[in-house]
Amino acid sequence: MRKKMKKALEMEPVSLPAQSRVALCGGTHGNEMSGVYLVRELQRQKLEKAGSVTLTTVISNPRAVQVCKRYTDMDLNRCFTDAILSSPVTDATPYEVRRAQELNTLLGPKGSVEAMDLVCDLHNTTANMGLSLISYSDQDWVILHIYRHIQRKITSAPVRFILLDLPLADAYSQDSLGKHGFSIEVGPQPHGVVRADIFNIMKEAVDQTLDWVQCFNSGSAFEGGEVDDVYTFVKSVDYPRDPETNQITAAIHPQLQDRDFCPLHPGDPMFLMFSGEIVKYEGVEVLHPYFVNECAYYEKSIAFHLARKMTLTIPPLQVKRD
Repeated sequence: MRKKMKKALEMEPVSLPAQSRVALCGGTHGNEMSGVYLVRELQRQKLEKAGSVTLTTVISNPRAVQVCKRYTDMDLNRCFTDAILSSPVTDATPYEVRRAQELNTLLGPKGSVEAMDLVCDLHNTTANMGLSLISYSDQDWVILHIYRHIQRKITSAPVRFILLDLPLADAYSQDSLGKHGFSIEVGPQPHGVVRADIFNIMKEAVDQTLDWVQCFNSGSAFEGGEVDDVYTFVKSVDYPRDPETNQITAAIHPQLQDRDFCPLHPGDPMFLMFSGEIVKYEGVEVLHPYFVNECAYYEKSIAFHLARKMTLTIPPLQVKRD
């Protein structure tokens, strides 16, 4: 512990530009309703300025929202890689690819100096994940400081950080369009439904994000230190399937259901076969499942993801003055 504390104290302070332009996006998946209604409410209030922050609110996939479906042609939140954003548009191009390129023009261009300072994309999950922030870098100090701030302020749900270790060119979600970006994932909530408790958790996370940004922009200095409850993606696990029909042959075991982020030990039950047998975890290390039994992942052949739990150290941070 002393070595970790010494490492935190030895990290040099970092100064970064003000986060003046912030985008809040809902409806990237058209049936994840908390973000849809939160963005609509901000638009109804015509909230375009929050202190030092210019706020852009976006319904990302309006066609999918209109029909209350995750997407119309393909998953929009897998369309923000460099390869897809730069692909030529033809008459056969899926709607979501066209829309991703429109959003890249509005919020990016991705990886450019013109991009939004901060993009926050709002999602729901049917899994029992509480409040999770998802991002791509373990050295994005702005995002990690926002996460620690939210974790300290919100007590109505467990708060965790999911790290997807991908280079920017391969980052596939909408939040990657900004100079800094993260997704907020709140659940459990059925698709096509809005629950007041889940909506309020999301709203509180957005409010705390904007509060932190305004404090940062005003010159507040934020101490360095350790950030806990960070989960780095290891692999995805599919359901057991019939080798001939490819149909699933098991459900999530009751001892795993709703236990997102709890440790999964070798020998723990993972699936209960429809024929009655139990499929156990055969790995050699303790990992942590999340997105357990997520409704939208059946089509992706994913029963859950597995992650390693870790602690990160972040430096002191303050705004860079001109």
